[in-house]
Amino acid sequence: MWKPDRTSKTALYQQIAEYIEQRITLGEMPPGSMLPSERKLAEQLGVNRSTVVQAYENLRASGIIDSTTGSGTRVTKSRMGMAQLQTPNWNRYVEGGTLLPSLPFLRKIREGVQSGEPFINFANGELAPELSPNEWIRNVLQNQPFHEPLGYGDPQGYVPLRNALASFLLEHRAIKATDDSILVTSGSQQSLYLITQCLLSPGDAVAIENPSYNYSLPMFQSAGIRLFGLTVDKDGVDPEEIRTLFKLHRIRMVFLNPNYQNPTGTVLSTQRRADILACCEQLGIPIVEDDPFSLTSMDEEVPPPIKSLDRSGTVLYIGSLSKVAASGLRIGWMVAPHTVLQRLVDARQQMDFGLSIFPQWIAAHLLDSSALTPHLYRLREALRSRRNLMANALNRMLRDKISFELPAGGLNLWCKINEDVDDYTLLRNGFKRGVLFVPGSVYGSEAGFVRLSYARPAVEDIEIGISKFSEALHETITR
Repeated sequence: MWKPDRTSKTALYQQIAEYIEQRITLGEMPPGSMLPSERKLAEQLGVNRSTVVQAYENLRASGIIDSTTGSGTRVTKSRMGMAQLQTPNWNRYVEGGTLLPSLPFLRKIREGVQSGEPFINFANGELAPELSPNEWIRNVLQNQPFHEPLGYGDPQGYVPLRNALASFLLEHRAIKATDDSILVTSGSQQSLYLITQCLLSPGDAVAIENPSYNYSLPMFQSAGIRLFGLTVDKDGVDPEEIRTLFKLHRIRMVFLNPNYQNPTGTVLSTQRRADILACCEQLGIPIVEDDPFSLTSMDEEVPPPIKSLDRSGTVLYIGSLSKVAASGLRIGWMVAPHTVLQRLVDARQQMDFGLSIFPQWIAAHLLDSSALTPHLYRLREALRSRRNLMANALNRMLRDKISFELPAGGLNLWCKINEDVDDYTLLRNGFKRGVLFVPGSVYGSEAGFVRLSYARPAVEDIEIGISKFSEALHETITR
């Protein structure tokens, strides 16, 4: 958030007035837009209320804003000397469009992350910088000659990367794939977007786990797709629920996250994998298997993906380097039948003509490198340490107030609050104390659950953050 410069010779009230006028002129605040109250803006900018009062008075004197008792302060709909100029009503535009905005909870969390305030971030499901292979990447950039052309690349993905992915998937996930059966995407989310836009139609019914990360993605609702939940128990999804939903709603696709499911951390049992695949093969329903967390396994041999059992081309397999290397590389992939890939490649080319060659080149080197296995080992050890640190802090500070199962992989703890709480109040109380987390209702669960990520914050901040979360929870319960 913008803040006035206290070292400037320009008075603070004048800086604030100029900043607001600039935003209005640029169309960021269209005619009729509501301005914050004087008290609220003063708190946001860290100035006295009298400073904001003076800034608003200057803007009112210029005919830029109007204030009405009981109705607040708004941008005027016509400005003196500028009646012939009409600023577009951007509010009408941003409320339109086909892609829906993110959920209010997620927008609130994003505002906190982007505010520059020193929040302890348990909301962001990505790796901390020190968990990424940054030093190895720097060495590659310094020592490996880059000779690739800088024109538009293959929209299906950089061929050496697809070859490296085929070897990687066979070695680490027991999936047989060729470079022709792999599409490189900008992370797992682009794979999901392509599927919803190209393989499904408005009104189609799909089954997703409940709770599920997919509930937080407006792309499904934007595409007009009807979502039906599959209950997640300790063994994952029950295949009989898929049969029931097919009979009732003729579902056309099943979306699953079998290993360390986001947000619950559940692992789909080996028997249910086979049963779900057999069920979907019988019904002719594709399975979209999203598998970002398998290589974060800490304490067990992770079950092989459903795709490794697939002999009929039923499974579209999605993976990513975001949770095991670096989210900023934006490298994901999909393994799919050739006819599906051709459709998605065509759509992908219409969108962006393919990914930048640089991250694909780096990813190809990483997957072929002897440094990959040591990196994965260090990552798992670091995640285990962080998970245990968070779990111990929760048990010590909130033993009677919260319960959870210790996940054997992934980046998150899924916690049930053993008291009646309001999600928004809890989130607001966390904001006040400088800690961010995701309420479970974002993922489709009932109120009283939270997802806490131990992968993003610094190690020394985890216990401090849990202390702040504990204070926020106690205040919420008390009220």
